[in-house]
Amino acid sequence: MYIHSFTSPRIHLRNLNVLLQLFSLLILFGPPQISHAATIVESLPGYAGNLPFCLSTGYIGVGEEEPVQLFYYFIESERAPKTDPVLIWMTGGPGCSSLSGLMLENGPLSFSYSPASWQSEIPKLKLNPYSWTKVASMIFVDAPAGTGFSYATTAEGYYSDDITASRHIYEFLKKWLQEHAEFQNNPIYIAGDSYSGITVPLVVQEILNGNKAAIRPLMNLKGYILGNPLTSEEDVLSSRYKYAHRMSLLSDELYEETRVNCRGTYDTVDAGNTRCQKDLEAVSNALDPLYRYHILEPTCTTSIPPKWCRDRDYHLFYVWANNLKVREALHIREGTKIHWARCNFTQAFTQAHRRNVLSSVDYHRNFTKEPLHALIYSGDQDLSVPYVDTLAWIVKLNVSTIDRWRPWLVKGQVAGYTTKHSNGHYRLTFSTVKGAGHTAPEYKPQECQLMFIRWLSMHPLD
Repeated sequence: MYIHSFTSPRIHLRNLNVLLQLFSLLILFGPPQISHAATIVESLPGYAGNLPFCLSTGYIGVGEEEPVQLFYYFIESERAPKTDPVLIWMTGGPGCSSLSGLMLENGPLSFSYSPASWQSEIPKLKLNPYSWTKVASMIFVDAPAGTGFSYATTAEGYYSDDITASRHIYEFLKKWLQEHAEFQNNPIYIAGDSYSGITVPLVVQEILNGNKAAIRPLMNLKGYILGNPLTSEEDVLSSRYKYAHRMSLLSDELYEETRVNCRGTYDTVDAGNTRCQKDLEAVSNALDPLYRYHILEPTCTTSIPPKWCRDRDYHLFYVWANNLKVREALHIREGTKIHWARCNFTQAFTQAHRRNVLSSVDYHRNFTKEPLHALIYSGDQDLSVPYVDTLAWIVKLNVSTIDRWRPWLVKGQVAGYTTKHSNGHYRLTFSTVKGAGHTAPEYKPQECQLMFIRWLSMHPLD
């Protein structure tokens, strides 16, 4: 989940005292016994019977002396795990747990939102027939430290930034492959959504550099996948206005006035530019009432009786993940995480994680020199990271368009629109997902599963 104001940049500070508060929790409960061995999970509270797929969980330590302990869920492919690809999945934020991706997007389980599930001590789980694990093994990793069930054994271990976090993921993957040698020859894809539009390209670059330096284990990197990806905070802000105008959320007059008066810059406005400030206020009045992650869905209100909104459904995550029986089943180390949060947007975390990569476009441009296969997709109802932003940076790669904009179908109905780009060795497929928001598989799981399977098989999306 990527959070950003329409008109104001986010300010990040580094404050050691705040991090010491986090570290004191570990001192209070004592150091956990650290074991790197993954543990098979045969059943989970909320799901009736044994799991019909192979799930294991574990921690891998990274950094010098391994102060950062990254928690992960590994699900073997339900088709042919010995040969199927391995995807490592990172949810955005930064600070959002990969359990969100597993349960909401492309993992084999999801929550039941029946009345019985809401009334139960432990929310009910059900199988997701549109899981990507039908054709690929997936590692869902909580990163950086402080995300999900991941933690650090030192106060300094909670300090992170985009580059450090990506290096930790690369180190994590190296160690994971060493522990799971049977997967070292499988094709590997690096995947994620939202703020992972920054992280995933950095991890891909780390792997390319490591392979060229012959660092073992060598990784059979085939490509990367990005959904609703943030690429540049500066660019995405102006793209929101373009998207809002296209979707009839801003009038022609207001859009043009704002563009001219603000000179295309919306995050840092000259205090003397009163016309721009007045226009931005009008833009905020038009857009702020919307649910930015899906402009057609309602925002949460305090109405009585309460009306449905998507954010309320996320409450089941907190009830489930903070249940002691669930933590025991997942083999969470006691005392390492007092309260699980779907997205860690606490002051302590946001002050500890520094955003030091302002744009990942140059990384993508560098990838065009490599034999990589990329899938980039966007829900077309997402105002947070609109598809027009993604189209704009794809153009900057200067890779030839080999398939022009056209619809792709599921069961004879338009599921989105797609283009394909290639220079002979680098191949990029872009797709919108019709009716989906931020992020697409949560809203359109069947369509996104078929999109993934077709792309993975090198077939056209249509």
